[in-house]
Amino acid sequence: MEVLFVEYPKCSTCQKAKKWLQEHQVQFISRHIKEENPTKEELKEWHEKSNLDIKRFFNTSGMLYKEMKLKNRLPDMSLEEKYELLSTDGMLVKRPILVTEQAVVTGFQEGEWEKLFAE
Repeated sequence: MEVLFVEYPKCSTCQKAKKWLQEHQVQFISRHIKEENPTKEELKEWHEKSNLDIKRFFNTSGMLYKEMKLKNRLPDMSLEEKYELLSTDGMLVKRPILVTEQAVVTGFQEGEWEKLFAE
């Protein structure tokens, strides 16, 4: 199973996740989130496939998120507006994102990833 691994290479969590994929011999295509930001259409598809709250796609600990005061703005935004906003800058997007045929997960939680690849 080949997967899409969307990462920011300088991110320590992304580095740990990439190492985990390599150690578990998972074939993946790496994509730099800043150089090739997910499109609005991709974000919508991934969100629907993930069954996660859209907030899980936001990098809530990032500087840009805080500078834009999104904690206060997001509750009043429509889902379409959130997709649009996320598609404007990769630094707003939670990473890494792992996209498989069956699922989409954001962030790196080893247990969650182990379950995903055990299926």
